[in-house]
Amino acid sequence: MVLKNHYICTGKFTYSFSLKRIGFLFVCFFIYCVSPAQETGIQRPEPIDTLPTGDKFTRIVLYEDFTWKYLDLGKPVFDEDVLFEDWDSSSIHAYKEVPLEDIPDQVTLVLSDSLQGFCCPIMDKVKSGYAFRRVREHRGTDIALSRGDSIRVAFNGVVRVKETTRNTGGYGNLLVVRHPNGLETYYGHLSHFLVDMGEIVKAGEVIGLGGNTGRSTGPHLHFEVRYKGKAFDPERIIDFENGTLRDTLFILKKHYFSIYSHYGQTDEESLAASQRIVHTIKSGDTLGALALKYGTTVRQICSWNGISSTAILRIGRRLIVR
Repeated sequence: MVLKNHYICTGKFTYSFSLKRIGFLFVCFFIYCVSPAQETGIQRPEPIDTLPTGDKFTRIVLYEDFTWKYLDLGKPVFDEDVLFEDWDSSSIHAYKEVPLEDIPDQVTLVLSDSLQGFCCPIMDKVKSGYAFRRVREHRGTDIALSRGDSIRVAFNGVVRVKETTRNTGGYGNLLVVRHPNGLETYYGHLSHFLVDMGEIVKAGEVIGLGGNTGRSTGPHLHFEVRYKGKAFDPERIIDFENGTLRDTLFILKKHYFSIYSHYGQTDEESLAASQRIVHTIKSGDTLGALALKYGTTVRQICSWNGISSTAILRIGRRLIVR
């Protein structure tokens, strides 16, 4: 690094300064320090370019006078004992040994503060939300995009999983990022990866490009949020249309993990929804028989499931029956 240093050489003073002269020198020095460069005649060099280093969080800034300096972009720092708990890069879902019963009834999570930033992965309309869809659970949010759109990581973290369609099935090309606030975020259907497994990433960093890989009917981002391996509705914490957090603190309640619990419900509605009984259709089942078995009515079953009383009950379909 090239520096222009100014050395002040001192010797024995042979002059005795009066208090008045000392005061005058102090004022002159103060004016020199606070005056803009153009008023003092000093022209500060302008930056003209930046160069990469071996660390993506550090760059070299070049100035017009051929000097340079390092620029620290702020590498995230984590408590590794917490971040790497139950770490497994060979499996899409971590914390398989943590049963739902072991998770507290509610957990307070810090989503953003002076150390932990946030960036919306992509800002657009939600195409499909967190819900039971046809014959399978859709434990995430689908956000509209165009193929090749930049996908940004929501929080600081480390890439735990980087897998292609061949190994993820419906997710397509998938990234899973572990965050220090206890969450993991999933980014599915990507067309390209821009980060590697084990890489530290910073909120807002582009980690991939949107696509249509896996089980997908059109380009979109499938985004999941999980705590200890259990998914909950991402719209509870992120407003995707406005690209903002709903709050910097989030109280996660155990009943939010239910596929029938979603953003927009009151806590009372969410709790009731999480206690629903679901029946998987078998050969010979009818709406009348199910209503009798579970102590309800055909009309109520139809209302809960958004079907008509004449709907064909296909084997394997799941219906809310209480």
